[in-house]
Amino acid sequence: QICLSLVKLLFYLAHSPLGSIALLDFQPRQFVMVDGNLKVTDMDDASTEELSCKEDNDCTLDFPTKSFPLQCSAVGKCEGINEKKNLFNAYRYFFTYLLPHSAPPALRPFLSDILNATGDLRYGINETLKAFEKVLHLYKSGLYLQKRPLLLKDYISLKGFRTVEGEDYKCWPSYSHLGCLLSVHSAEEAAAICNSQSQCQSFIITQQRTWTGRLLASFQSSLTDLIPDANAVVYIKRSASSGKRL
Repeated sequence: QICLSLVKLLFYLAHSPLGSIALLDFQPRQFVMVDGNLKVTDMDDASTEELSCKEDNDCTLDFPTKSFPLQCSAVGKCEGINEKKNLFNAYRYFFTYLLPHSAPPALRPFLSDILNATGDLRYGINETLKAFEKVLHLYKSGLYLQKRPLLLKDYISLKGFRTVEGEDYKCWPSYSHLGCLLSVHSAEEAAAICNSQSQCQSFIITQQRTWTGRLLASFQSSLTDLIPDANAVVYIKRSASSGKRL
């Protein structure tokens, strides 16, 4: 969410009515999330000026660990230097820390492609936004899910109930520090996740959703007392429920 919002912001800056705008003091502290969107808190160090040049050799974009040769345009400006400066800063301050760690395994190759392409400045902001929107579509639609045997049949479902909340086993990347709370496209995906975790014996799905509209599922290692909840469904492994009172 943070990276996509940042890319949308940089897309606007690259195509603003004032021309391409560079953020000269590009640091994480310069941004804040407001209602799910990333905003710049300080525009004092923004600039619409693009470096003047006479030849391509005048257009090297330098960073502490990398340098990129750019072209000198016919009007004597280093072509796209503001856009590329913003994009590489987004890569080194945001993408490298946030992109590799929180996506489902099937989507990680797409994010790796974005990471590599922006790190080498092979993508401009237009291509980067398009790539992010493709990943978002796959994520929201569930199209990234590989065809696999249906696993939900191995679970007993109890509609209108949830278990008593409490501390349980941890997983990554969890929405809760008390246990394992993950977003899923469907109960079938939740069953696959539960089967992949040795501690998991049951999971609960409520009507609570993430910013992408995906469901939140809470995975648990033990069967605790059930309490009524009209908006929840408890799924319990048949193997775990055998011999236990439901």
